[in-house]
Amino acid sequence: MTGIIDYGVGNLFSLCSSFAFIGERAIVSGDRDELSACERILLPGVGAFADAADKLRESGLDAFVLEAASSGKPLLGICLGMQLLFERSYEFGDYAGLGLLKGKIVPIPDQNHTLKIPQIGWNALHFPQDKPKGPLFRDVHEGDCVYFVHSFYATDCADSVSATTEYGIELTAAAESGNVFGTQFHPEKSGTVGLKILRSFCALG
Repeated sequence: MTGIIDYGVGNLFSLCSSFAFIGERAIVSGDRDELSACERILLPGVGAFADAADKLRESGLDAFVLEAASSGKPLLGICLGMQLLFERSYEFGDYAGLGLLKGKIVPIPDQNHTLKIPQIGWNALHFPQDKPKGPLFRDVHEGDCVYFVHSFYATDCADSVSATTEYGIELTAAAESGNVFGTQFHPEKSGTVGLKILRSFCALG
């Protein structure tokens, strides 16, 4: 069973619908005991980094996320949830993240003023050639497209990058370190490819 953390930020309905579609049980909860009973944990997130980080800490669920990661449970952050896993964010300020992944969150650059920011829409995934494909992408192919909605991205995180995408420059599309995973894109909005990724996550643990 997957526990989806409810801390007041996230597209919870789409996530629940996706898990139901693939026949996997998932609960949405802000209760530590209920979440602790789950085999794997999902940290969603939409909106601004600072607000989400504050809500996570005010709920006390930041400590739960750290404990879950330390216990070895598979942990997946999606979109802003992925960004919260990193050390710091420079989204309209300087804010501390959870520090489970090394790196920082910075704005997508648009030096020639030719990009629409935020990036909204489908974009292709590319996998590093110098490392094995991560477990989330076992059934995903080079060039498969997924759905993004973001203005900021993770950088200084080469060791953990498991997928990239091109949008003016190469951007981090996914990252992983041990049992901690993150996708900048939304698997729950990414059609068949996204469902494959969620199935692979459910196979962990």
